[in-house]
Amino acid sequence: MADGPTPSPSPDRIVVGVGAIITRGDRVLLARRGHPPAEGAWSIPGGRVEIGETLPAALRREIQEECCLEVTVGDIAILLDRISRRPDGTLTSRYLIVDFWATAASEHARAASDATAVGWFTLDEIRQLPTTTNLADYLDQALRRRAAGAPGCLIVNE
Repeated sequence: MADGPTPSPSPDRIVVGVGAIITRGDRVLLARRGHPPAEGAWSIPGGRVEIGETLPAALRREIQEECCLEVTVGDIAILLDRISRRPDGTLTSRYLIVDFWATAASEHARAASDATAVGWFTLDEIRQLPTTTNLADYLDQALRRRAAGAPGCLIVNE
């Protein structure tokens, strides 16, 4: 774990985050974010990687903190390069988010300290929720690639 504060988003550093795509049949586990960024939006569970953590260790910690679940981390599903700017074009933050496929030891997720709610949703239901940017489209593409047996990951620049 980290020996200091988690880096804040700023224009002079890239913040690395992780997320887990956990499925149960045709449903995907989502968490409603309890903290910025995107507080109140539904997203796949995950968060920032702390200094000294491996990506899988960070993912397991984040899923425990948001959903009270133990997970086995699988392959990379999606890489997101998320750059935010002010209306004048000034860079405000940069996130590199690595979303993994993961398998939960249980389907009994519950919201914990980093989430206000969790739930299992179909893609159609996800399209009706207030989510993080383009979440349903990313999940749709990732699930189609997985069903087709396509290796690797989908890389998305925003």
